[in-house]
Amino acid sequence: MTEDDSTDDAHEEPPREEFSHDPVDHVDVRGGMSVADLVAEYGDAGIGAADLHEAVDVTAELFDDDVTTLMGLAGAMVPAGMRAIVADLIRDGHVDALVTTGANLTHDAIEAIGGKHHHGRVHAPDRTEREHDEQLRDEGVDRIYNVYLPQEHFAAFESHLRDEVFPELGEEVVSIAAFTDALGAANARVNDADDVDEDAGIAAAAHEHDVPIYVPAVQDSVLGLQAWLHSQVSGFSLDALSDMSDLNDLAYEADETGALVVGGGVPKNYVLQTMLVTPGAYDYAVQLTMDPPQTGGLSGATLDEARSWGKLEKEARNVSVYADATITLPLVVAGALDRLE
Repeated sequence: MTEDDSTDDAHEEPPREEFSHDPVDHVDVRGGMSVADLVAEYGDAGIGAADLHEAVDVTAELFDDDVTTLMGLAGAMVPAGMRAIVADLIRDGHVDALVTTGANLTHDAIEAIGGKHHHGRVHAPDRTEREHDEQLRDEGVDRIYNVYLPQEHFAAFESHLRDEVFPELGEEVVSIAAFTDALGAANARVNDADDVDEDAGIAAAAHEHDVPIYVPAVQDSVLGLQAWLHSQVSGFSLDALSDMSDLNDLAYEADETGALVVGGGVPKNYVLQTMLVTPGAYDYAVQLTMDPPQTGGLSGATLDEARSWGKLEKEARNVSVYADATITLPLVVAGALDRLE
């Protein structure tokens, strides 16, 4: 072997099946960029930016009119200012069923009837976080990270349920979806009658557009507590199992299905487990979460893991974005809607 032959062997590239020549480009940001422009730049980058770009692609697919889309909404998304995004998705026909928490519907109703959430802070500079929260307790203000809500808004919400919602349901045992529909109708009615300077919101939009809202853990909220209190003095009660028939029928009869899962917990599992009693599985799925998958918990579990359970088709398009959903949800929805125009 000559010296030249030895040099050639040392520089010969190994056979590569996984690797393909696709260089990472550098994101170019500038004044006047649209969301669509920024999302396109994310597609040239790596790590979380690439995941968000892919999430926009998949979300645009599941917003197609031919796809039956179930949305899971957990976390303090309404107090954080995400309320209008969800209500508009329902009004525009991009969500066929919503699975959320009683807390989100409580805060949604509070705004529908005239209450507001307010900017706050985690703690004051001259106090510990505990001292800060003790002061808020004395002042009758509840804190959700850096958002404040005066407690009188909860009193107004409870009166709203007693005066506007429970009388419409009578002395019956009803599904949770029927309960949330009555809540949406009442929210819209009071919002209009009182000329509230705020949109009627998520439950009202769902009522007006015949989109069911399921709250499988409704007991874990002020909404659920008030429903329980009312059940103690009347024939009213909630039948959680009756919700599952309509939701499973919706999934069973769909030609294509998509899941948009914001946060984890019960809403995420409820959305995904629906496919366990249908012949198929989700064709598209997007998850926005901050929980890591390494703990084995449901909230951070990858959608690929859900594929092993038969909740996603083997060939389904899916992506998980691990970041604060108050940051990613507006970007993903705006980018996806731009694709539809």
